[in-house]
Amino acid sequence: MKALRLHSYWRSSASWRVRLGLNLKGLPYEYAAVHLLKDGGQQNSAEYRAVNPMRTVPTLEWTEADGTELRLSQSIAILEFLEERVPSPALLPKDAYLRARVRMVAEAVNSGMQPLQNLAVLQRIKSELNGDEKAWAAHWNVRGLEALESLVKPTAGRYCVGDAVTLADVCLVPQLYGARRFAVDVSPYPTLLRIEAACMELPAFQAAHADRQPDAVPA
Repeated sequence: MKALRLHSYWRSSASWRVRLGLNLKGLPYEYAAVHLLKDGGQQNSAEYRAVNPMRTVPTLEWTEADGTELRLSQSIAILEFLEERVPSPALLPKDAYLRARVRMVAEAVNSGMQPLQNLAVLQRIKSELNGDEKAWAAHWNVRGLEALESLVKPTAGRYCVGDAVTLADVCLVPQLYGARRFAVDVSPYPTLLRIEAACMELPAFQAAHADRQPDAVPA
């Protein structure tokens, strides 16, 4: 794999996960910003739709040794691919049960929380359904974080599952940032906060943080 290029938006939690995966695997990449709010949403442009028909971020592009150009979208698919191609450091445990626990926590975020606060969903709630999109997002974050606090306790060490970083942590950290965006009080989740603090001591997590991306918008 060479010439990796990540189509990303600074505040996208799905993009953030892939930035973490690339950083943890020690894979340098070009950052290609896709602004989800500018120009009607750059993800909706004909140019980007040719890259990713779902009009979402992230999308990872790269060149194989034989010159073949490939791309993948959907953060979990990308992370699983990176795990197979660059197995060290491992982000999935060797033990089958613990591996399944990691995927369970990751999917609790990926399918049970993040889609409900996705920009396209919130825009529809606000503009077409006349709802309070922030209250909606906060509700699902609270429900999800309550579940995650319980889910990680049986296996938590320094991180979500034991003492090594896994895909569970890669999904957790961006989601906590998202929860705070919607004014969710995260103090009732001490296990999650302890894990987040441990993750943020690592350079890979620091470099992947939303506020440190080239397209980040100052608060």
